[in-house]
Amino acid sequence: MFKFFSESFDNFKKKISNTASTLVGNVVESVSEEEEFSEFVLDDMEDLLIGADLGVNYAAELVDNLRNQDKIKPSDVKNYLKNEFEKVLSNAGSNELGYDNNGLNIYFITGVNGVGKTTLIGKLAYKFKNEGKKVLIAAGDTFRAAAEEQLDIWSKRAGADIVRRDKADPASVVYEAIQKAKNENYDVILVDTAGRLQNKYNLMEELKKIKSVIDKNAPESLRECMLVLDANTGQNGLQQAKVFAEAVNLTSVALTKLDGSAKGAIVLAVAKEMKLPVKLVGVGEKMEDLRNFNSDEFIQALFE
Repeated sequence: MFKFFSESFDNFKKKISNTASTLVGNVVESVSEEEEFSEFVLDDMEDLLIGADLGVNYAAELVDNLRNQDKIKPSDVKNYLKNEFEKVLSNAGSNELGYDNNGLNIYFITGVNGVGKTTLIGKLAYKFKNEGKKVLIAAGDTFRAAAEEQLDIWSKRAGADIVRRDKADPASVVYEAIQKAKNENYDVILVDTAGRLQNKYNLMEELKKIKSVIDKNAPESLRECMLVLDANTGQNGLQQAKVFAEAVNLTSVALTKLDGSAKGAIVLAVAKEMKLPVKLVGVGEKMEDLRNFNSDEFIQALFE
């Protein structure tokens, strides 16, 4: 699948420098002149980790591990955090985007309105098209005209086809897309969905219905149920993940607007709490600025 271009590592490192500073730099600096862990030092460290959007529970666990032990010294904190973060990302599962070269590939994209779902779908379509794949977009957010219009524009930019039916039942649009994809030998379907959390019950039922249509008509083709999160939402992203996990069996996360955000620790929070791997990251406005997430590169960029 798509490679994380190694020559862009310095650029990637620059784009997550704010996260690296709040999550690692500030914490390491806070203990750098200490010889032992006092309660005051540990409390300060915990506050900094929570402030970096690592999450209260995870921050407390990391700090509690340092209490009443004498193997790890304050001077070892950088390596300690690095090892712990590596373990959490590894335990969440593979970062590789699911894909089958010999069949139809369906990507069910969820997330609240405003997180960048439509843009991500457009960029993902562009990536697949550049790989020589035949791509179809199913405009499943049928009650928000602006969403369909925006998706239509992105599909044209990416060179992908689209199935859209204004005001139609979203599940019927997805059904139509599946039939079209099977009849016309498409490689990829990207399913857009609504994200209206104001009416949570209706939204969850709508998502379940779409998932049911996929399960019934192309169960072997579903590669990812992907939740899109805005990196700037921090811990709110974790709450969103819990809500969407109630409706569909999420397999992965895509993180948008990671460039410039100081809250990229949500990558670790979601991996720890939800056991969900991040598979895609948006690091800019350009079509090429959607990248496969690579946990090794992410850790290296945080700690180098």
